[in-house]
Amino acid sequence: MTPGALRTHTNLADSLREFHTETCRPLLELLDESPLLLVFLRHFSCAFCAQALDRVSRLRRQIEARGVRPVFVHLGTPERAKPYFDYYHLSDVERISNPDATLYQLPFFGLGRTNPYLHSLHPAVLWGWLKGAIFKYGIGLIKEDAHQMPGVFFLKERKIVRAFRHRTIADEPDYLKLVGDG
Repeated sequence: MTPGALRTHTNLADSLREFHTETCRPLLELLDESPLLLVFLRHFSCAFCAQALDRVSRLRRQIEARGVRPVFVHLGTPERAKPYFDYYHLSDVERISNPDATLYQLPFFGLGRTNPYLHSLHPAVLWGWLKGAIFKYGIGLIKEDAHQMPGVFFLKERKIVRAFRHRTIADEPDYLKLVGDG
């Protein structure tokens, strides 16, 4: 998918056909092969983004045992993303580099944007940091879009079955509940 090349589609399948993973697999093809846990990440300097990578990595066997394939969508370049996925033992997981956030902004997903500075003062975010996210996962120089909100979607048979749209960056999705029995 080239930036700005997204066509307006009225159904999810037609939209997903436009996006390809870093290994050049069409997202729709992956969905036709098996259910997907589509994880939209924020920027790689975000402690909560690292927390999401860590949690999915720890739950990966249980997710895959239910016949579900995790697929990540991120705002960085493939080169920027690689060390993060390698570190969390997710180097072989399909991922989509989407720096222009066109996939995030599809009406099917509806992932909004926020003011990262004001949002950081939200009590849930401050509590998340106090619980250890910032100490365990750290923070760094923001290179991607800090305004973009994350989300997680369970897709099956060309439909969104369950969705978790973050209200704050510190929200903690229950990945296993999202995938259910696959």
